[in-house]
Amino acid sequence: MTPQTTKTTAKRAAKTTRASRPAAQARAIQRTTRQSPYKMRLVIDQIRGKSVNEALALLTFSKKHAAKQIEKVLRSAVANAEYQAREANASVDVDALFVKHAVINEGPKLKRFTPAAMGRATPIQKRTSHVEIVVAERETR
Repeated sequence: MTPQTTKTTAKRAAKTTRASRPAAQARAIQRTTRQSPYKMRLVIDQIRGKSVNEALALLTFSKKHAAKQIEKVLRSAVANAEYQAREANASVDVDALFVKHAVINEGPKLKRFTPAAMGRATPIQKRTSHVEIVVAERETR
């Protein structure tokens, strides 16, 4: 057997194993959300590790503005999981999904100035956030 045939056979085997396996996880990212990372982290800490249904219920009834942004990203991650499963010809149970990884990273700061006493100007930093959520199917025992 030549090295070329071995390589082709290995590629073919990798494709078949990938297609037969269901999508393990899906992620969604929202960049430059106009909310400070500190305020966003207060909300995201509440949903980390919870099931998707429980997390969505918590976010829906939260009074925080950050909850709306995080809810959009979570719904997008669930939709991505469904899409990946459809592409791989596999089934995904949305009720079995949970928030595997959820982080808020700091985005670029918008630098502005506000008037101060005696004709001076003081700087203001309007902070932005990057939201990243990964959902995965919980292992059934």
